[in-house]
Amino acid sequence: MSTFDHATLTQNISKSMGALRKAQPEAMQGFGLLAKAAMTEGAVSEKNKELIALAIGITQHCSGCIGFHVKALHRLGCTRQELEEMLAVCVYMGGGPALMYASETIAAWEALAPAA
Repeated sequence: MSTFDHATLTQNISKSMGALRKAQPEAMQGFGLLAKAAMTEGAVSEKNKELIALAIGITQHCSGCIGFHVKALHRLGCTRQELEEMLAVCVYMGGGPALMYASETIAAWEALAPAA
């Protein structure tokens, strides 16, 4: 079971980035433009790009990335089966540590699911 409250974690990260946006506006704008360009739908769908980004976050052991990308995948209509298949690839490529973050991702998926 994950020890993270991903909803609170992503809210806290978003709030704390405000200070960095003020201190480094050009760098943060540049990062925002890079993110927008990278994630814009093209030959690869936005959902698949989010799955890739989440996989990288998992294998790089980033709980914040898990929270933000899981929220985006819910918004984009990702299914649990699609998520679970991607998690299997993460575990294949990242071994035991990726398995721990894959488990965290399942907890985040359930916690961040839109209300029915």
